[in-house]
Amino acid sequence: MTQMVQVAVAEDIGEAEEIQAILEAAGIEARLETAVDHHPSATEDAPQKVFVPEASLEAAREAIEALTEPGDLGADT
Repeated sequence: MTQMVQVAVAEDIGEAEEIQAILEAAGIEARLETAVDHHPSATEDAPQKVFVPEASLEAAREAIEALTEPGDLGADT
Protein backbone atom coordinates (compact mmCIF):
# COMPACT_ATOMS: atom_id res chain seq x y z
CA MET A 1 0.00 0.00 0.00
CA THR A 2 1.20 3.49 -0.85
CA GLN A 3 2.26 5.73 2.05
CA MET A 4 -0.15 8.69 2.36
CA VAL A 5 1.20 12.06 3.52
CA GLN A 6 -0.55 15.25 4.56
CA VAL A 7 -0.53 18.00 1.95
CA ALA A 8 -2.97 20.52 3.49
CA VAL A 9 -5.36 21.32 6.32
CA ALA A 10 -8.76 22.72 5.40
CA GLU A 11 -10.91 24.79 7.75
CA ASP A 12 -14.01 22.71 7.04
CA ILE A 13 -15.36 19.83 4.95
CA GLY A 14 -16.42 22.13 2.11
CA GLU A 15 -12.91 23.51 1.69
CA ALA A 16 -11.45 20.02 2.01
CA GLU A 17 -13.71 18.74 -0.75
CA GLU A 18 -12.62 21.65 -2.98
CA ILE A 19 -8.97 20.70 -2.45
CA GLN A 20 -9.82 17.05 -3.08
CA ALA A 21 -11.55 18.00 -6.36
CA ILE A 22 -8.52 20.06 -7.47
CA LEU A 23 -6.22 17.13 -6.76
CA GLU A 24 -8.45 14.56 -8.46
CA ALA A 25 -8.72 16.84 -11.53
CA ALA A 26 -4.91 16.73 -11.62
CA GLY A 27 -5.02 12.92 -11.47
CA ILE A 28 -3.88 12.74 -7.83
CA GLU A 29 -5.66 10.50 -5.33
CA ALA A 30 -6.71 12.42 -2.21
CA ARG A 31 -8.10 11.25 1.13
CA LEU A 32 -9.72 13.37 3.85
CA GLU A 33 -9.48 12.87 7.61
CA THR A 34 -10.80 14.93 10.52
CA ALA A 35 -7.98 17.08 11.91
CA VAL A 36 -9.34 17.27 15.46
CA ASP A 37 -11.05 14.88 17.81
CA HIS A 38 -14.72 15.67 18.30
CA HIS A 39 -17.77 13.88 19.58
CA PRO A 40 -19.45 11.77 16.86
CA SER A 41 -22.78 13.50 17.44
CA ALA A 42 -21.29 17.01 17.08
CA THR A 43 -22.74 18.88 14.13
CA GLU A 44 -19.92 21.40 13.74
CA ASP A 45 -17.85 21.27 10.60
CA ALA A 46 -14.41 20.24 11.85
CA PRO A 47 -11.10 21.04 10.13
CA GLN A 48 -9.95 18.34 7.72
CA LYS A 49 -6.51 17.00 6.80
CA VAL A 50 -5.92 16.26 3.13
CA PHE A 51 -3.65 13.31 2.35
CA VAL A 52 -2.05 12.26 -0.95
CA PRO A 53 0.34 9.45 -1.93
CA GLU A 54 3.90 10.34 -0.90
CA ALA A 55 5.12 10.10 -4.50
CA SER A 56 2.52 12.72 -5.53
CA LEU A 57 3.24 15.24 -2.77
CA GLU A 58 5.12 17.82 -4.88
CA ALA A 59 2.64 17.57 -7.76
CA ALA A 60 -0.23 17.96 -5.29
CA ARG A 61 1.31 21.11 -3.81
CA GLU A 62 1.80 22.54 -7.28
CA ALA A 63 -1.78 21.72 -8.30
CA ILE A 64 -3.20 23.37 -5.18
CA GLU A 65 -1.04 26.47 -5.61
CA ALA A 66 -1.86 26.76 -9.32
CA LEU A 67 -5.63 26.56 -8.82
CA THR A 68 -6.13 28.63 -5.67
CA GLU A 69 -5.58 32.21 -4.64
CA PRO A 70 -3.14 32.89 -1.78
CA GLY A 71 -5.02 32.89 1.51
CA ASP A 72 -8.00 30.92 0.13
CA LEU A 73 -6.98 27.70 1.85
CA GLY A 74 -6.06 26.81 5.39
CA ALA A 75 -2.47 26.25 6.40
CA ASP A 76 -0.72 23.64 4.35
CA THR A 77 2.12 21.57 5.64
